Amino acid sequence: MTPVDILILSNGPGEVTTWVRPVVKALRQQFGDDRNQVRISVVLSPCPNATGKEVAIALTYPEVDRVQGAEHFWQFLLWGKTAQNWDWRECGVVVFLGGDQIFPVIIGKKLGYRTVVYAEWDARWHSLIDHFAIMKPQVAQQVSQKYAHKFTVVGDLMVEAQGGNSGENTSSLPTKELIGVLPGSKPAKLAQGVPLTLAIAEYIHANRPQTEFVIPVAPTLDLPTLASFADPEKNSLVQTFGFSGASLSIPADSTDNPELKTGKGLSIRLYQENPAYELLSRCRICLTTVGANTAELGALAVPMIVLLPTQQLDAMRSWDGLPGLLANLPGVGATFAKIINWFFLRRKGLLAWPNIWAQAEIVPELVGELQASVVGEMVLDLLAHPEKLAAIRTNLRNARGVSGAAQKLAQIVSQELENLI
Repeated sequence: MTPVDILILSNGPGEVTTWVRPVVKALRQQFGDDRNQVRISVVLSPCPNATGKEVAIALTYPEVDRVQGAEHFWQFLLWGKTAQNWDWRECGVVVFLGGDQIFPVIIGKKLGYRTVVYAEWDARWHSLIDHFAIMKPQVAQQVSQKYAHKFTVVGDLMVEAQGGNSGENTSSLPTKELIGVLPGSKPAKLAQGVPLTLAIAEYIHANRPQTEFVIPVAPTLDLPTLASFADPEKNSLVQTFGFSGASLSIPADSTDNPELKTGKGLSIRLYQENPAYELLSRCRICLTTVGANTAELGALAVPMIVLLPTQQLDAMRSWDGLPGLLANLPGVGATFAKIINWFFLRRKGLLAWPNIWAQAEIVPELVGELQASVVGEMVLDLLAHPEKLAAIRTNLRNARGVSGAAQKLAQIVSQELENLI
């Protein structure tokens, strides 16, 4: 076999953890582990949701040989040179797993590689991309017939991401009624998400003491930072949500999990191993913000309530694309954020990925000046009526894509290499 390079283009933390991870595993299964024959590189492009830890995460994947961060992307896009002046083999494929779909077009031309784009909802540059691996047939509905041969339905990569044991310490998992709390990973979401979700947890526990709570901590977030958003001295929004505050507790015994202990005596366990799919699968319901979390929970068929509080209108600055860039500009970002969020609230469509998949609100989306007691009562009602939770699970399973997406995408890459070689 001629030695080849597979270049994966990706961007944000959600794409790196839920798309790149299963794809690189499938590529190694398809091509083997001989790096002299097949080398896998990851190049990241800028993303307003990035945390700066995406490179470190990608480097933990044993299937990946080298990774370049987003800060060097534009140089690579324009001139075809990486910061470390990587060499490139004569034959290769560019695989798009996040960013702008024009990127594989430009980079593929520079390197002389074939191009494969994974497209969830929208496929562009039909004449310039060699193959599209799409989540659902609807993505190809408006495609000209002369390009139809380029489209293959592979299914949902988010479903692939749930496979396998997370490797976390599950021996001490709560055995009672478990509720997952996913407040986000970026400061813009955590500032409101942490005090709101923990206040909801206190309300639920006061009315249903058998409930226990867990936060699967995002891999890009450290525990002191998470805890700071529950501290009223460090986060002014804690009191806005009527929350008593919480502090971080690290046990002396390393086999025990760290906890956030609230002012009302509720202990919320923290799990840092990632991915936390086994843990999430054991939750009766989850409280989550918008984002990749909703796709992962949807793929696991875990009921959820999606929260988008607006107590601080300029706090939400984690939008994708141009809105995200404008909302994070120094000095004027807060003004842009208020305008963007005001406009968004007037024209809000479906936010959670499962709802977008189904084109219907199959999981509740709550937007506005949310109150812990109101959301808490919704959760209590669902817990008291298991048939309602069962209906949500059924709808989530029906909205999921077919399985095997990563393996099918790897097969497409193999076919493109055959066309090139």
